[in-house]
Amino acid sequence: MKVKRTYNLAPEVVATVKSLVEERHVAPTQDALVEAAIRQYGRQLQDAEDTRRWSQAAADPEFQAEMAELWAEFADEDAAAWEV
Repeated sequence: MKVKRTYNLAPEVVATVKSLVEERHVAPTQDALVEAAIRQYGRQLQDAEDTRRWSQAAADPEFQAEMAELWAEFADEDAAAWEV
């Protein structure tokens, strides 16, 4: 399902969207291009947030201790999975 929305964009942005679709064929429609760009931007923001959280976890002694326990607990299974 699609929802019709209206946005006010700068003329150069509208021209870029039109050019990317009509001349460079990066998407089948202008709507598809805008939707893909917004999804990509949202994914970039989520990736940045995930990176920040993993960086915090890397500096957290409790998290590191828990990871060490898990590594030790599953060491035999991990080794067996890699054996050929």
